[in-house]
Amino acid sequence: MRVVIAGAGIGGLATALGLHAVGITDVLVAEAVGEIKPLGVGINVLPHAVRELTELGLADELAAIAVATGELAYFNRFGQRIWSEPRGVGAGYHWPQFSLHRGLLQELLLTAVRQRLGADAVRCGMPLTGFSDGPSGAVATFAGHAPVQCDLLVGADGIHSATRRVFEPQEGSPPWNGQVLWRGVSRGRPFLTGRSMIMAGDADEKFVAYPIAGPDADGTQPINWIAERPLGRDAVDRGKWNRPVDVAEILTHFGDWRFDWLDVAGVIRAAEVAYEYPMVDREPLSRWSGEHVTLLGDAAHAMYPIGSNGASQAILDARVLASALATSANVRSALARYEQERRPATTGIQLANRGMGPEVVMNLAAERAPQGFTDIDEVLPLAERREIAARYKQTAGFDPAVLNERPSYDVPPADRESSTADSPR
Repeated sequence: MRVVIAGAGIGGLATALGLHAVGITDVLVAEAVGEIKPLGVGINVLPHAVRELTELGLADELAAIAVATGELAYFNRFGQRIWSEPRGVGAGYHWPQFSLHRGLLQELLLTAVRQRLGADAVRCGMPLTGFSDGPSGAVATFAGHAPVQCDLLVGADGIHSATRRVFEPQEGSPPWNGQVLWRGVSRGRPFLTGRSMIMAGDADEKFVAYPIAGPDADGTQPINWIAERPLGRDAVDRGKWNRPVDVAEILTHFGDWRFDWLDVAGVIRAAEVAYEYPMVDREPLSRWSGEHVTLLGDAAHAMYPIGSNGASQAILDARVLASALATSANVRSALARYEQERRPATTGIQLANRGMGPEVVMNLAAERAPQGFTDIDEVLPLAERREIAARYKQTAGFDPAVLNERPSYDVPPADRESSTADSPR
């Protein structure tokens, strides 16, 4: 079986590794850029995605470049704690939650793909321009290259997906909600537990911070941070993560943010470079697939970066798709199974993230106690806070009990459908 994957981001590379794990090894990952570089800032990989990377044999390498997140804590804009909960194994999962630099995660996956599938499995400078899809397979076209015939084309080519554009030619630019994310990485002293992920603020302004590596000899560690608020001007480069912005603009709005336990302004000021990202997503689709073509990751379900779920959902897509291909009689039935499991789940997360997901506790606290509080239980009872957190875990597919008990997506060789996994082209 010949599979072409458009896009060598986290979703595309995880798909290649998932396919290899179920015995599908004729795989080409076609990346648009001429060279893959470790770009970006911090990222979270939640326990349901860490499980998949663990089952792909990457647990030790992942742990070596990441921080095992110990807690998630929400605060108001005065630095008062609203809600906190343990994360990863401390919350009862069989797998940790990891925070790390996005570029390091991509490099880890890229190295594994080349080791397992061959040095030529990933080819750069191959932007997808379109495809044809028919009963006998798909033909992918790339700028400057000959067309490639395949049994399956996977569009893992991001929020501006050329694959998706064939399905949705009238869709246009990603819709923007008026908010901006300013992002950066700064060196600083550990705060709270040293493995804490914090979110502070409300619907108008919010600050997020978490470490993405352990402390160095000087006692400092890299801290990923996000400052969010209405932009107040037109947004450009919607869907582009790496547009530089002057930290002076960010400090105009967050320059007086200081808590007893974290100097927010100082963290922002210490960044060597910061990036501007308008808060955009994509509308949920009624279908992801043709006969021999499907979408995956942001190409299928780009969502607001709320709840730390974007990359994790792409990794889950990859594993479900590989499992379905290995255990189905043909590609079309495999794609139907893949969509049946993944499309409703990710649609639910897209919509939940538009409603602030678990971060809604900050809004509720601000609405009920705009000047702060003495006792959070009088403002937002513990039962209500617990219910909000549990509801989002269920929506996003990482309720501890459900995840721990769910069967693996691993497919033993005896269970693989030869007509799908081994069909020659």
